[in-house]
Amino acid sequence: MASITSRQFNHDVGAAKRAAQTEPVVITDRGEPAYVLMTFEEYQRLRPTQRSLYDALRFDGDVDIEWEPARLDLVAKVPGFDDES
Repeated sequence: MASITSRQFNHDVGAAKRAAQTEPVVITDRGEPAYVLMTFEEYQRLRPTQRSLYDALRFDGDVDIEWEPARLDLVAKVPGFDDES
């Protein structure tokens, strides 16, 4: 992967863009990797796809699942009304 300093990047943005056409370019700041310059197409390829919860949980094809949720018998108690104190 190509690497340039932030100073080189500021002086010749065009050269950095041309280098990023073939591979991502690491831009260093004080000797440490700070940024990566890449084409938008490469960014889209690397980016995880966004799926809705519906799409993530839905079944493809003919799947027949029978499911009967358990009935919950809940009784609400309001504090102060049911107490015998």
